[in-house]
Amino acid sequence: MHASIIWLARLGIDQGLFSLKDALGARMKLGEDVDLLDYAQYFLDSHIVPEDKLEVLERIAGLAQTKGQVGPPLDDPFATRGTGTSSPLPRPPDVAPIHAESAPARNPSTPPLPVDTSTPFIAPAASAATPVTGRLDDFPFARVGALSDSELDAALRNLLKVCARDGVSDLHLSAGARPFIRKQRAIERIHDQPLTPEEALRLNTALLAPHQRELFLDRKDLDFALALDATNRYRVNLMFHKNGAAGSYRMVAAKVPKLDDLGLRNLEAIRKLLSYHNGLILVTGPVGAGKTTTLAALVAELNEKRHDHIITVEDPIEVVQVAIGCNVTQREVGPHTKSFAAALKGALREDPDVIIIGELRDLETIEMAISASETGHLVIGTMHTSDASTTLNRLLDVFPPAQQTQIRASVAESLRGVVCQRLLPAAGGGLVMACEILIGNPAISALIREGKMAGLRNVLETGQRDGMCLMESVVFQLYTDRKITAATARENITNRVLKARIT
Repeated sequence: MHASIIWLARLGIDQGLFSLKDALGARMKLGEDVDLLDYAQYFLDSHIVPEDKLEVLERIAGLAQTKGQVGPPLDDPFATRGTGTSSPLPRPPDVAPIHAESAPARNPSTPPLPVDTSTPFIAPAASAATPVTGRLDDFPFARVGALSDSELDAALRNLLKVCARDGVSDLHLSAGARPFIRKQRAIERIHDQPLTPEEALRLNTALLAPHQRELFLDRKDLDFALALDATNRYRVNLMFHKNGAAGSYRMVAAKVPKLDDLGLRNLEAIRKLLSYHNGLILVTGPVGAGKTTTLAALVAELNEKRHDHIITVEDPIEVVQVAIGCNVTQREVGPHTKSFAAALKGALREDPDVIIIGELRDLETIEMAISASETGHLVIGTMHTSDASTTLNRLLDVFPPAQQTQIRASVAESLRGVVCQRLLPAAGGGLVMACEILIGNPAISALIREGKMAGLRNVLETGQRDGMCLMESVVFQLYTDRKITAATARENITNRVLKARIT
């Protein structure tokens, strides 16, 4: 069977268009020599995929053809688990193989499937969706060594889905430590006994494909996106430390977030930033501040409102963006490109209108991002900084002294805005967004060009007409609105005058 057929089955299962049983049934019905279009058309003609899902099926068929030219997916849905090679499928005695020429006739009311290569990469899952059952403390941590590979696989998948169902943001499985979760910024233990090195290694490699396991054991570090089904996605980091293996599993929103639902201030100012066709927009904040969610919402907004070509470079791909108004090309560092800088260099030759950079982390990436923003592209990237002033200092200080004058002039011209955010514990439970917004107006450009960052605070305070706001003022407003406690407000405000007004 051609690799493109295997890719279509893999992607269709991941997207929830059809089940593994449907994919196996189509393979048995059509035979090994069927071509891609006839295989895809089968799901329409047999009404497995409804006509309102035709567009999605078209996109994954185009992606399957492209990926099939390289080879089959390592996570083959038709393969026997753990082998990585396809095994013969049992065929019921009453079902004879049918080849492409004797496949069901195409429905004349349904147009033939065109090839579309604009669909973004979807992280492969190892099985179709299964019901979520039980509680967090139901996982058999005490019997990890006695479980079979299939039992451990099923139990771990269910644990991750329970975490997502119960509002957990992170799951941690580390040798020498008790398994714990993070929920609303607080840590909760879910088992009384620390994991042994053997248990931690087995747990954290249970869901890996063979090539991923080899890579992890060789490099001692691994970042990847895990998709259990169409609605359960996770960002995973595996590593080794002094006690053994450790894994951190970050839950990813099942749906593409909406900008209106994030709790950001001055949405009209942010939407105005997205109306530009060139320039640099930065989304910043500490770890766990929701930068990935905000970035995904910005891309979704562009995807709905514009008709452009968007290229994203991520590590890894977390939120899958299906093309709506824009063509969205998502690339992942590792599987699709060697580095952010290499992807940026290639992106400039791919006729993009918007370039999304998962993280501006080194001189080469930052330099290319600024250059791209000056040459007619809208560039949006993230940085791990706490406020606008720190963001600009970090952005500029990576360059050597000889380049400072030139780079300050470039940033002064290209910067459209900075959105700095924090997630704070809400007074009634949960989290609330606090953000600082800097808009690149003439006053800001002059300060950057002259290197007078000390004056940014004054401009932020007086720039409310342009949509700017200062982090401490927003935090204080959240306190006066009784959305956060006095203790939380004091922890996030350094201004003495504002602090004195907190009772």
